[in-house]
Amino acid sequence: MAEDKQPINPKDEQLGSYTENGQGEFLTTNQGLRVNDDQNSLKAGDRGPSLLEDHILREKITHFDHERIPERVVHARGSGAHGVFRPYDTSLSKYTRARFLCDPKRETPVFVRFSTVAGSRGSTDLARDVRGFAVKFYTEEGNFDLVGNNMPVFFIQDAIKFPDLIHAAKPEQDHEMPQAATAHDTFWDFISLMPESAHMIMWAMSDRAIPRSYRMMEGFGVHTFRLVNDRQQSVFVKFHWKPLLGVHSVAWDEAQKISGKDPDFHRRDLWEAIEAGNFPEYELGVQIVPEADEHKFDFDLLDPTKIIPEELVPVQKVGRMTLNRNPDNFFAETEQVAMHPGHIVPGIDFSNDPLLQGRLFSYTDTQLIRLGGPNFHEIPINRTVAPMHNHQRDGFMRQEINKGKANYNPNSLGGGCPFQARMADGGFTSHAEKIDAKKVRARSRSFFDHFSQATLFYNSQSEPEKKHIADALSFELGKVTTEAIRHRMVGILTQIDEGLAKTVAAALGIAWPVRPEQPVNHSIPADGDVSAFQPVAGQSAVKTSAALSMANTVKNTIRSRKIAILIADGFNSANVKTMKALLAEGGAMAELVAPHLGMIRTADGPPQKADKSLLTSASVLYDAVYVPGGESSVATLAVDPDAIHFLNEAYRHCKAIAYDQDAAEVTGATYFAKTPGPGLITGKDATALSHAFVEAVAQHRFWEREMERRIPA
Repeated sequence: MAEDKQPINPKDEQLGSYTENGQGEFLTTNQGLRVNDDQNSLKAGDRGPSLLEDHILREKITHFDHERIPERVVHARGSGAHGVFRPYDTSLSKYTRARFLCDPKRETPVFVRFSTVAGSRGSTDLARDVRGFAVKFYTEEGNFDLVGNNMPVFFIQDAIKFPDLIHAAKPEQDHEMPQAATAHDTFWDFISLMPESAHMIMWAMSDRAIPRSYRMMEGFGVHTFRLVNDRQQSVFVKFHWKPLLGVHSVAWDEAQKISGKDPDFHRRDLWEAIEAGNFPEYELGVQIVPEADEHKFDFDLLDPTKIIPEELVPVQKVGRMTLNRNPDNFFAETEQVAMHPGHIVPGIDFSNDPLLQGRLFSYTDTQLIRLGGPNFHEIPINRTVAPMHNHQRDGFMRQEINKGKANYNPNSLGGGCPFQARMADGGFTSHAEKIDAKKVRARSRSFFDHFSQATLFYNSQSEPEKKHIADALSFELGKVTTEAIRHRMVGILTQIDEGLAKTVAAALGIAWPVRPEQPVNHSIPADGDVSAFQPVAGQSAVKTSAALSMANTVKNTIRSRKIAILIADGFNSANVKTMKALLAEGGAMAELVAPHLGMIRTADGPPQKADKSLLTSASVLYDAVYVPGGESSVATLAVDPDAIHFLNEAYRHCKAIAYDQDAAEVTGATYFAKTPGPGLITGKDATALSHAFVEAVAQHRFWEREMERRIPA
């Protein structure tokens, strides 16, 4: 325990500023109040709602929310699109009075913002990271913001730990490195001391963290919410977005190269797809749990580090969202859109998830500093389509011109207007949940199983996906310089899967078995219950879940895929025409890539214009490659190192490659010529080759081509 010390002069003579490092000191608030519990927000009972009076939570999150100006502290790197949502014929009115979910004839405008979490506005799209998936519904009853991620769980269980998580994940404060990356000491130091993060780490180290496109990733509301019907009956609900194109990723080596070739890859992909009419589509799904079943699972519904396996509660598809218009101005729309999980409509309400409860405070506070004041709702992208009438007045950037004298309620000078709405008139009424508990800083013991769902996720992956997780952990922890942190993390992995832990330990040069030294945990107060901070052993009722592996995703379409066609002077344009026609029929986009830009001569017709050159393009920017024949073209490409590298890289990243039979000289110059694997297609008949190629492209990747330990992910 730290000893009381006499106040000292904190002025640092060398720096001319006040400095401190906290070594050997008690944790305090900004007012010097010693903090007894920095792990839990103040709640009404250990499973109850967080309380507004929690001055420690509010001070901590307020300071955190105001750390960066003007960009967002998290989710700074984003892209956006407009669209519409329409529910299916199956009405949800049994469960909710939210009109936009109940009427299949009602089309609701939406704006979606996709983003990375850790990087700054100028960082790459292809960082290994969680992706934000936030949807603003402009409903006739007000705005509803479903502010989620492309992963269904999160790193922490209580919002009071969010500033710590992001501080650890951001560039290290002494040298501001690395950008948009968690492969450094502070992040893994935090994670190795927070076993509740184990499940999320499996997701973050999986291929879900490097999606092929915003159009090919799932979205999740993360938290458990409530649906409330017009009889004030409530059910619990988890929200899902399922992309119609399936869930697909890139390879880690590919992601790093894309970051250098085109750091705007995801932003460009979304923009170009919408401009080309390849509108991204997602189905909205819900998992509904009756209140009577709240405690029937082997996990807690309020724990944001847990999923409800789809084998236990299937996802019901209830509507479709189509993104059909790009923003007119990035700053005015994508940058200024203000999402908030507290923006709800009648028929949707909150649960007591302690991470959600903290977010309900944090988001308004964030918008106040980022957008300059309380009138951010008047920015066009944030304006509700529902009529807005209240007594809020003035403030920075006020645009509304309010007439009359009455700016208070109740009033008689304004005729009592605007007046409160009855529930029958669409007035919002909070769900009347009974709360009878003591005021405590605590966490329910039902939150203490940190590893069973991490094991469930890992066991549900295909063998290539498991290998990618092991490689990602080996890469990330290999960047950690503090040996004790690496040992602690291998110890955590042992609780998830011993085989995974052994693989990572071997890559890190750590002897097995691992017996990491446990550091003194200063987070536990001297008079605290040590057992309350320790994980408990648990068993998941579901051992594997098909929904958790991308190997089981949609693989029946090539719509919006980008195909490179490698050509040089003298290529066979007839075969290219056949291939392009079939690709276009399936909705794919083909580009001619040549040694130089300009017109390229053909062997059988007029010259054609190259779309890209080998200098300005790369295989990592395409989903598949086709090499047509033509004696002169083949001879040129076979000795062009850039063309051969293009093919070698595409093969290494497990993409489909097709080549005319008389173009074998080109592939013969590659490293894979003598050991061809699946997804490598050739033939003499152009039509048959094209059909086989289309089928191969629809499979996305042939991960079985990866060679052990030769491809990092």
